[in-house]
Amino acid sequence: MKMDSDLLHSPAVGLTEEEEADMNDWKLPLAFMKKRHSEKIEGSKALAQSWRMKDRMKTVSVALVLCLNVGVDPPDVVKTSPCARLECWIDPLSMSPQKALETIGASLQKQYENWQPRARYKQSLDPTVDEVKKLCTSLRRNAKEERVLFHYNGHGVPRPTVNGEIWVFNKNYTQYIPLSIYDLQTWMGSPSIFVYDCSNAGIIVKSFKQFALQREQELEVAAINPSHPLAQMPLPPSMKNCIQLAACEASELLPMNPDLPADLFTSCLTTPIKIALRWFCMQKSAKLVPGVTLDLIEKIPGRLNDRRTPLGELNWIFTAITDTIAWNVLPRDLFQKLFRQDLLVASLFRNFLLAERIMRSYNCTPVSSPRLPPTYMHAMWQAWDLAVDICLSQLPTIIEEGTAFRHSPFFAEQLTAFQVWLTMGVENRNPPEQLPIVLQVLLSQVHRLRALDLLGRFLDLGPWAVSLALSVGIFPYVLKLLQSSARELRPLLVFIWAKILAVDSSCQADLVKDNGHKYFLSVLADSYMPAEHRTMAVFILAVIVNSYNTGQEACLQGNLIANCLEQLSDPHPLLRQWVAICLGRIWQNFEPARWCGVRDSAHEKLYTLLSDPIPEVRCAAVFALGTFVGNSAERTDHSTTIDHNVAMMLAQLINDGSPVVRKELVVALSHLVVQYESNFCTVALQFIEEEKNYTVPSPANTAEPGSLTPVRDSPAIPRLRSVNSYTNIRAATTARNLNKSLQNLNLNEEGGPAAFSPGNLSTSSSTSSTLGSPDNDEYILSFETIDKMRRVSSYSSLNSLIGVSFNSVYTQIWRVLLHLAADPFPEVSDLAMKVLNSIAYKATMNARPQRILDSGSLTQSAPASPTSKGTHIHQAGGSPPMPSASSSSLTNEVPKPPAREQTATRPPYTPTLGGQAPHSHQFPRTRKMFDKGPEQAGEDGDEPGGHRNYISAALQTGLCDWSAKYFAQPVMKIPEEHDLESQVRMERQWRFLRNTRVRRQSRGITQRGVSRLDDQIFINRNPGVPSVVKFHPFNTCIAVADKDSICFWDWEKGERLDYFYNGNPRYTRITAMEYLNGHDCSLLLTATDDGALRIWKNFADQKNPEMVTAWQGLSDMLPTTRGQPTSSAHSLARRVSIYLDRSKQGGAGMVVDWEQETGLLMTSGDVRVVRIWDTDREMKVQDIPTGADSCVTSLSCDSQRSLIVAGLGDGSVRVFDRRMGPNECRVMTYREHGAWVVKAHLQKETDGHIISVSVNGDVRFFEPRSPDSINVLQTVKGLTALDIHPQANLFACGSMNQFIAVYNANGDVISNIKYYDGFMGQRIGAISCLAFHPHWPHLAVGSNDYYMSIYSAEKRLR
Repeated sequence: MKMDSDLLHSPAVGLTEEEEADMNDWKLPLAFMKKRHSEKIEGSKALAQSWRMKDRMKTVSVALVLCLNVGVDPPDVVKTSPCARLECWIDPLSMSPQKALETIGASLQKQYENWQPRARYKQSLDPTVDEVKKLCTSLRRNAKEERVLFHYNGHGVPRPTVNGEIWVFNKNYTQYIPLSIYDLQTWMGSPSIFVYDCSNAGIIVKSFKQFALQREQELEVAAINPSHPLAQMPLPPSMKNCIQLAACEASELLPMNPDLPADLFTSCLTTPIKIALRWFCMQKSAKLVPGVTLDLIEKIPGRLNDRRTPLGELNWIFTAITDTIAWNVLPRDLFQKLFRQDLLVASLFRNFLLAERIMRSYNCTPVSSPRLPPTYMHAMWQAWDLAVDICLSQLPTIIEEGTAFRHSPFFAEQLTAFQVWLTMGVENRNPPEQLPIVLQVLLSQVHRLRALDLLGRFLDLGPWAVSLALSVGIFPYVLKLLQSSARELRPLLVFIWAKILAVDSSCQADLVKDNGHKYFLSVLADSYMPAEHRTMAVFILAVIVNSYNTGQEACLQGNLIANCLEQLSDPHPLLRQWVAICLGRIWQNFEPARWCGVRDSAHEKLYTLLSDPIPEVRCAAVFALGTFVGNSAERTDHSTTIDHNVAMMLAQLINDGSPVVRKELVVALSHLVVQYESNFCTVALQFIEEEKNYTVPSPANTAEPGSLTPVRDSPAIPRLRSVNSYTNIRAATTARNLNKSLQNLNLNEEGGPAAFSPGNLSTSSSTSSTLGSPDNDEYILSFETIDKMRRVSSYSSLNSLIGVSFNSVYTQIWRVLLHLAADPFPEVSDLAMKVLNSIAYKATMNARPQRILDSGSLTQSAPASPTSKGTHIHQAGGSPPMPSASSSSLTNEVPKPPAREQTATRPPYTPTLGGQAPHSHQFPRTRKMFDKGPEQAGEDGDEPGGHRNYISAALQTGLCDWSAKYFAQPVMKIPEEHDLESQVRMERQWRFLRNTRVRRQSRGITQRGVSRLDDQIFINRNPGVPSVVKFHPFNTCIAVADKDSICFWDWEKGERLDYFYNGNPRYTRITAMEYLNGHDCSLLLTATDDGALRIWKNFADQKNPEMVTAWQGLSDMLPTTRGQPTSSAHSLARRVSIYLDRSKQGGAGMVVDWEQETGLLMTSGDVRVVRIWDTDREMKVQDIPTGADSCVTSLSCDSQRSLIVAGLGDGSVRVFDRRMGPNECRVMTYREHGAWVVKAHLQKETDGHIISVSVNGDVRFFEPRSPDSINVLQTVKGLTALDIHPQANLFACGSMNQFIAVYNANGDVISNIKYYDGFMGQRIGAISCLAFHPHWPHLAVGSNDYYMSIYSAEKRLR
């Protein structure tokens, strides 16, 4: 079933309304489904990189030992006649024996020199034992740790013996003398490579291994027992690192075919092309190539090392094929060792593969140690035969007529094969065989572009592909290509390098060493380059300068900073993000770059990115500004001013919608805290002091300590108007039992049984957060203390504060950190807690010794009052280690003003002369306390240093590494959701079909009309008193929130699916919920009355619920009362408020409305604005002032008309048009209700009405264009909850008088529900909340007796 993609995006032409809604499912944007929400912000696990040769080696010396004894055949070999004669392509009988010997020796040396011209060659022709010994020991002495090659030709001596001996001569050639392999090992040492060209050569390999083993054992014995006789002797060298190549197995003789050379094995190893061509001509198949003879082969034009000539091209193809066979057949580590470590060894082994193929055809099996799997049948040999065939078939015409040589199609064909592998591939399969060939092709200009393109596409498959390519040996090739000036290679090389560095950043050093960084600097500066390629270039540069000083210097000289600053405003978001990260890294702990940035006013240019629409870009800008202030060099006044500027700019992000940004903000501010530690210690002490002295006027002691619903029926509540007393009440509930408090917060999981709510909660991994981590024991400031400090500091105007001028930068940043420590997103608050506690710890540690010394002179140091002693500061694991043993509580250590001067009578401070930061009378010695001179540093000098590292090292967000993962992952692959065959897509299709079914069936019912709605289809006792209920629009799940947890029920099956803690602090409660992406992958949004918004996923489906994101939707929530204390409604409102859960703080809490089509979230509540958040950008886009003096109690919006309707606590209903400016956007105000508006609803149709209802039960219908209501209905008095069904024109009212009335559009009561079905027909409790299903005629009701019931139109109607 193929969905036509055009259809999906076409405007819905001629569709019914229903079909249109179904089409829209595909078009609806999804909120909070980006990578930053779905995955942990951390880098990928670094792959262990095995591609780098840890020990590159060279073969520096070669011993050529020839025992030919020309003219005398050894006794144990009977030669055929005619027999193979040629040695090194020379017939020894064609000249005098001595001359033949020397010529052959010289010729062999030349053949080896083709492969390794720089080695020292020594020939030893027909030698004696002593000559061999002298030769080997001298070569080993000169080679030191490098490799030595020993080539042995034993065609003129007997075969090797089973005792492990080979033969040489005596001085006057009358005898054959045995030479033990054991001795040879001793003289040669290791590392070495041995080549044996003689019959039964396999015997030598076996003996060699036995002797090597014997040596290992001797070495072990000597190591264990030094008095052993073996230990007294000079130790034998270990033979572990030795390689052997032998011409045949232990039982085989060399071939004697007269058409072949006698040293066939040596010919294969040293002149492979020549022997391969001869062998090809000797096969039957060669008859297919007419006119090619052995003589003609000698005349192939060209040089081996010139790839444009026939001979050179064949050699090139041969290298590519043998390399490919080896790479495909050998285990990776063996391939690295034999084919990449040493040029000569690699050549010999490539040629050894040919020897195996040729000699096996003559019943000879060459042997190697380490042993290789058989390769003679590999399919790539057929490609070789074809290439030889094509080349030889041209020979006669080239030589006789001089026609031009046609190049082989081999490389082009192999690239095509590679391309097929790339296009037709599936995920899990063997790597492509052609990879080593692609590498060879990079050498040729003809195919280079195509090869780089395919290589890039291969690397794009993921980190495993990059590792494979690096293990093949791609690195030096692409490094060399950076010296090319060809413009067309730029995009390809930049892409390839981005892929390599994303997987292995250690290549930064190689790049700088080879001046490769200049290449990427020029790409970045090239304005004609597409943004994607500049992004990759700046990513590469960001890796080069990452914690690598040489890279930072090189790039600074290359003008990187100016280049980056020019591109900060590029329209491409990923480029902006990486430019900022790159800047942040180049001046990280690198002072010259920072000053260069200051000169270019980089920090000011970065400020614009702090309001970028893309959260990741804002993050990167915060990161860059954080490292900008985080340099540890000496500070001048100029740089301090800059730091303060940056700090105040950063502080504005305190309520950013994205936790990723706020986490980065904490880290950036922590750099500042580390920089100005002493100043922050001063501030910390004052805040600690302030928090202690700020006693909370306690209200009537109605609530016993620890009660979950503090100050419930307190008559004092309606009078709480003033800001300060409100704060005090909230603080009071927390101050009374501070030590219990941390347990009541589900943040400290280890701290005893959590007492915060009934039931065994399935707490999500993210809520349980790291606050309960081991270092929590050392936290000086508990969460409660910090929270209280934060609230105290907001209203500190009550007390003239002591210490640093209160609005200094340090104080403001401290407040920002206090605010972030109470962040709804656990990871943010954890980080901020770490920073605050680190400073508080240092401040109190530094303050203590001083306090003991000077206690006599502290005139005003009264003992702490018993009430506050030790209660305000919660220390989970006892006290931290302290220099003074006098007391264990921080409270006693910090000086405290006398109790009588608690609030306003504190003496005002007078600024000291010289304009220094003023200090109070209570802190006479603050300066001395913190600025320890060198003489005092000894006391605990190491302590702060150690701690300083604790804060800066522990604080990191994985942002940069996480962002780099983008380049390691496939970029060209179709994302799964766009792949029509993928599971993700199928699941989505299934969900959309389900949505269609629900819409169609429910519409059928609502269109027939609903005559009654009282059939109870679900009832259950909820774990907490329901305060908000919300149906899922399409599946059978309902979410029920109590004060701080959410329970999920399946209303069809009647079972509980999930129950988890929302994570809000004790004095707050959940006041609103919304399903986001209800049509697809649902998320649940919860809003609490402190203005925090949290978004959850994985609920109700057997997984652990996880917090996707959380942010402070509204700051500075204000308290209000419900109902207006004016008319007779006053007493009613009071009674209602007692019943209502909302009465706890008396406000509307936070109300929200969600627009899926635009991704906008409207928020309001106990504030004077309607704040609109764009969830795509995760930032506030608009604040609409309500113009009223009371809270907003209900919000409803319509995206088609851009209208927002708000119901308010003063009874007014206000209509806003969000397209207009803040002063003229309120387009209508209706003041017909006399009291608190319970619900204001804007119908979604084009001419939809506004329906609003107040506490007094009057339902009013408004037409947005007319100033008066067009209809009024009177319903129940004492209304506590109301909802309006969007489809069926029904509305339901819940009353505190324990009943529910359901009305139709005409105002007729169609159902009145007073009793539960079933058990004893018990009376319904006072209604706390109710909600209709968006589609079905179902009504969910929560009441104060913990019960949650659902009523429907007809029996089991689904």
